[in-house]
This record gives sequence, C-alpha cells and structure tokens, in this order.
Amino acid sequence: MKDGNATRRRLLDAAAAEFAAYGIAGARVDRISANAKANKAQLYAYFGDKDRLFDAVFQEQADELVNVVPFSADDLPGYALALYDACLTRPNLVRLATWARLERVPAGALVTSMPEQAERKLAAISDMQRAGRIDPALAPEDVLAMVSMFALTWSPASLFHTATQADPEADHERRRQALAEAVRRAFSPPEGTAATGRS
Repeated sequence: MKDGNATRRRLLDAAAAEFAAYGIAGARVDRISANAKANKAQLYAYFGDKDRLFDAVFQEQADELVNVVPFSADDLPGYALALYDACLTRPNLVRLATWARLERVPAGALVTSMPEQAERKLAAISDMQRAGRIDPALAPEDVLAMVSMFALTWSPASLFHTATQADPEADHERRRQALAEAVRRAFSPPEGTAATGRS
C-alpha cells in the first residue's frame, strides 16, 4: 500500500506540472507516466482517464490554497497579501485554473466543488458589512471576486506582469504595499456610512 501511495503521489505531482505547462488538451499521459516513473496502466487504475486526473490535480491544488490562505473578512488586505505570496510559491494553481477556464468552463463559476466554504466567506463579508467594516453597497460575492483579482494582478494569469520568486524583494514589497492600500481603500465604507442591517 505504501508503494501504491508513493506512485499515486508521483503521478499527481507529474500531472500538476504537465497540465500547468500544456493545459488539458495538450497534456500527454505518456509524459506524465514517464516523469512519475510509473506506467499508463497505473495512471488509469488510479484516476480513470486524463480528465479525471486533471480534476484530482486541480482539486488538490485548490484545497491546498484554502489551507495555506485562510479567509478573514475582517482583514481583506491581509487576505490579498497572503494570496499574492501564495501565487509566488504555488504558481501552478493559477496556471491550472487558467487552463480550466479556457478549456472547461468559459463562463460562470470556475470552482463549484466547495460551496460550503464559499458560503462561509460570503457570510463573513456580510457580517463585516453589518458591522460597518466593509462597504455595504457592494454585494458580498463581488467583494470576494474583486479582492481575489486584486491579489492576482501579478500572478501567472496577469495580462501585465507576472511576478516570480526571483524578482527583487524591493519589487515584492512595493507591490504588497500597493495591494494592501488598494484593497483597504476599495472596500472600506465611505465616510459617514453607518452599520447596515443587510442580510
């Protein structure tokens, strides 16, 4: 069983690199198996087919991100900064999400497998709006989407500039400061706004 778990782990790691580089259609089972030091029969036994292997890889990466970057509605700038740093250390997740958007889900919600977590985040934002900490004029789902996209400004999906761990630390610090300030300004209630009873 231990050897089987190790093989499955190698297949997932090799597949993550392959899908991130080539997308779903461009990924090759032969390359994944070879890089994992496994054979195609083992890959099919564990995952069924290439599509289900992608699902397993994407779900695992998304779960890791949730664990590494816990959501805190009372500190949206801090959440955005944690996402920025996660993109530096886990660029494959953004690449996988981009391929999933291009090849799988061209419109609508990209991740639908964690509805309870999404609901908790939206409820936490609503709580902060009622407490007068987040602009109540904004829909909670829009707040969550925009904070996330602020954080992805320099991610591998960026249309402007993709940051890497090799960038000078001064550049990272400049971006972090700008990101935190932009998020703070964007979602703070306007001066004089009272707490709301929005539900």
